[in-house]
Amino acid sequence: MEAMHTVSSGRHTRPVYIVILFIILQLGRHTVEGVWPLPQTFTPSTEQYLLNPQAFYFGYGRQSAVQPGCYVLDAAFKRYFSLIFPDYASANGFLRFSEDKPFTVEINVTRDDCESYPNEDSSEKYTLSVSAGRASLNAETVWGALRGLETFSQLVYQDEFGSYFVNKTEIEDFPRFQFRGILLDTSRHYLPVQAILKTMDAMAYSKFNVFHWHIVDDPSFPYQSRSFPDLSSKGAFHPMTHIYTQSDVRRVISYARMRGIRVLPEFDSPGHTKSWGKGQSDLLTPCYKGSTPSGTFGPVNPALPSTYQFMATLFKEVSLVFPDSYIHLGGDEVNFSCWKSNPDVRAFMQKMGFGLDFTKLEAFYMENIVNITSALNRTSVVWQDVFDYHERRSSLSVVEVWRGGCYLCEVRKVAKAGLRVILASPWYLDQPGPTHNWAHYYTVWPLAFKGTEEQKKLVIGGEVCMWGEYVDATNLTPRLWPRASAAAERLWSDEKQTTSVEKAFPRLQNFRCKLLRRGIQAEPLNVGHCKHEYQGV
Repeated sequence: MEAMHTVSSGRHTRPVYIVILFIILQLGRHTVEGVWPLPQTFTPSTEQYLLNPQAFYFGYGRQSAVQPGCYVLDAAFKRYFSLIFPDYASANGFLRFSEDKPFTVEINVTRDDCESYPNEDSSEKYTLSVSAGRASLNAETVWGALRGLETFSQLVYQDEFGSYFVNKTEIEDFPRFQFRGILLDTSRHYLPVQAILKTMDAMAYSKFNVFHWHIVDDPSFPYQSRSFPDLSSKGAFHPMTHIYTQSDVRRVISYARMRGIRVLPEFDSPGHTKSWGKGQSDLLTPCYKGSTPSGTFGPVNPALPSTYQFMATLFKEVSLVFPDSYIHLGGDEVNFSCWKSNPDVRAFMQKMGFGLDFTKLEAFYMENIVNITSALNRTSVVWQDVFDYHERRSSLSVVEVWRGGCYLCEVRKVAKAGLRVILASPWYLDQPGPTHNWAHYYTVWPLAFKGTEEQKKLVIGGEVCMWGEYVDATNLTPRLWPRASAAAERLWSDEKQTTSVEKAFPRLQNFRCKLLRRGIQAEPLNVGHCKHEYQGV
């Protein structure tokens, strides 16, 4: 019986496992695979420090403008403790006894914005310095501190024996673009609140900061309005099970805020409004066949004063429910055939001097809606169609470019007109595709158009769009992740440092494994395995 092989060394023998242990310990001295998205300045080292969860603390620096009681960071500390030490379980989560030297992550925030919401001007800049016994995280705002905590969490790794380490590291970081969004469509398929919240967890891991909630559309109106309850009771797939109550909406907004994510609501009109008509009579345009109504309805009726009264009341409510300064007004894909068929609409156009130019009618309608939101002190976002049809573009604020073809030509046109731009065209992820096409979303260059520096500054960011025709809670997460993370790095990181798909691949593969360990059902990028596979199946 061979109980144990030994290696001969003169008169002494020693077990092979001691040699193996020595080799493993030497191999263990490595740098972490990297951070996703890549920080602007990242200086890693092989000098490593052992972390013991029982002697690990988050704390506020003496000079910090925020102190214990800042709920955004207090909650983040608990959240990140569990993410940093996923194997560590105890009754109270934080044990305070150990013979090991303690390790403290000290947070210093310049401005106290604990009680506010993240907005379009919020700084997400931070610096992170990891040395023996401590990490120092400095940020202007709590939102920057959240981004720094995410980065720190990705720096911690485990060796083969389950011990936790972090290496000496210096990071200076800030986002390249201010607006980094994910659109979810909850009309074509209803997404349970839990699916939305899980998406926001993954967004925070990839440093996305805007949840664009395309909440209603043709198929259903799940938003439960206080002012017009019939919109959801008659327009949702089901008036009780497939709606977002005011409480649900508050929960989503609060959850987003705790992760430094803005919630941008979209109430798209005058097209994409079939479901609205079920609960609001006289809102949609009656279509005609010859001289008689056909019984079908088209876009919102722009000829009636009651339309604008309804919209003013609805958007007043929306501005009270959603704290963000942006409201998305839609304005895309308006089919003019119903307007053309309606004698009252045609008469209205003659009176207004529009002739038979229905783009002028749409521009008139959108201008009224933009004015309503401006009066509510909100910035309107519109799809590019509105810009294309609008002669008086000065009333527009932010234009989202979504059409295919030469999308950078459109970006250039919008920027040349002095308007802010959000780019969505290259990041439509709703169609299934092999995960290896992540490189297709990575090699997008949003500023690769001819223009001045001032014009390029008007490109405020981009957005991943997950439309809902073929997406519900069963396939939302794997279809989004990790492909959306490719867009996340493009929108956060320095373009010059992130041009190589080959260099990015091992980091993204490593990040995808982190997502799995954090309970996000991210698809595989290629053949292989993660040390910790997805536990939910």
